[in-house]
Amino acid sequence: MNKRIPYHGLNRRQFLTTASKVTAMATIVPRHVLGGPGFVPPSEKVNVAIVGCGGQGRTNLRELLKLPDVQVMAVADPMEAADYEKFYFKGKAGRKPVQAEVEKHYHAKNPAFRCAEYEDFRVMLEKEKDIDAVLVATPDHAHAPVSIRSMRAGKHVYCEKPMAHSVWEARMFAKVAKETGVATQLGNQGHSGDGIRQTVEWLRAGAIGTVREIHAWSDAGRWAPGKGRPTETPPVPAGFNWDLWLGPRPQRPYHPDYAPYNWREWWSFGGGAFGDMASHNIDNAVWAFDLDHPTSVEAYSASGVDAERVSFGSIFHFHFAAKGNYPAMKLHWYDGGIRPEVPEWVGVEEQLEGGGNGTLFLGEKGCISCAGWGGPPRIYPMSLHESYARPAKTLVRSKGHHRDWIDACKGGPAASSHFEYGARLTEIILLGNVALRTGKKLWWDAPNMKATNAPEADAFLRETYRPGWEIA
Repeated sequence: MNKRIPYHGLNRRQFLTTASKVTAMATIVPRHVLGGPGFVPPSEKVNVAIVGCGGQGRTNLRELLKLPDVQVMAVADPMEAADYEKFYFKGKAGRKPVQAEVEKHYHAKNPAFRCAEYEDFRVMLEKEKDIDAVLVATPDHAHAPVSIRSMRAGKHVYCEKPMAHSVWEARMFAKVAKETGVATQLGNQGHSGDGIRQTVEWLRAGAIGTVREIHAWSDAGRWAPGKGRPTETPPVPAGFNWDLWLGPRPQRPYHPDYAPYNWREWWSFGGGAFGDMASHNIDNAVWAFDLDHPTSVEAYSASGVDAERVSFGSIFHFHFAAKGNYPAMKLHWYDGGIRPEVPEWVGVEEQLEGGGNGTLFLGEKGCISCAGWGGPPRIYPMSLHESYARPAKTLVRSKGHHRDWIDACKGGPAASSHFEYGARLTEIILLGNVALRTGKKLWWDAPNMKATNAPEADAFLRETYRPGWEIA
């Protein structure tokens, strides 16, 4: 398979001049010449393939269908069709329903349009040479095998959160994205809103003075309660390639507690509420203060730690060293209905923003509360919120989470939640789950990717892969 090398050599004026000369020299101009190898010319549609056609894949599809310069040309998923009515996505999903939705959309203008559908994304990448970009919405355990293989094939990649399933995978995402130069975007959609930008600007401008402590939470939780693996061995549903769905994980009997939508409950496939929601709810903290590697992390679970199923009702504590103009900080996470203490700055008849999902920044002069998914900031006490002179906008506003990625696929600016940023955010989250699973406060040696006091953490920092699924 040929690998496309990203284009960085010319500015837009030079590019247009060069393209004009090339056009004059040839009757038929290869498509890649007009956009630079690896990028799509601004005047053309970006051909996108979707890998993972469950509820979130279908949600992403509907965002892409709103963009006139996108054409979804292929879909891939081991599951032909599934009923999501009992889950919050509702309706039908899987590769056949998603394929049908794609074709219905495009048939209005082109009755002959056909969307290719594949069981195995690897076959799709081999056969569909016109794919420019891949949107990955598989379960967490398949994010790295699909995304990294796609990047190495020269495809731009959008990957749902959390980006990776292990700390090592997160670092591989950043490494391969940098090596290939493709356009990338993590699926933490709140990162592209105005609210998170306001929060970052206010915090950096000192709206509540020096911040040393941050709290975030989510009520997201259990998908398949219980302990250990299920003992029943029901038949695999028709049209579902169970072995392919397992991907890099060792073989085990199928059970509906794993798929199509309960996989977040299992360490082998997901990362629980923290893995699900922290990419949204600590994003503002990581961005505002440029948080990277904690010096230590510890975690506790009200439900205990099971070797198979994720914990429910957990608390995480991260310590970050001073960095640049920012002091040492503590970041705390709560899930399963546990919440932080409400600061005295919040009045008796007031409440923190966000309800079941939110972030709270504690400063010298007050606190800032935000709803989850990058919600806008509110300062407490309210007298400070009302009197605070809003700072000038210093961050570029987004045109939309998917729009920014498509623009980057056409050679525009990088999307703001590109993989190098996303890998840093994701590593923090994954390291918290390692602490929870080891039951120890971990002292973190980031350069060497080691918990210096817990060699048993190595098994969770980098996983093994079935033959044919390796990404090294």
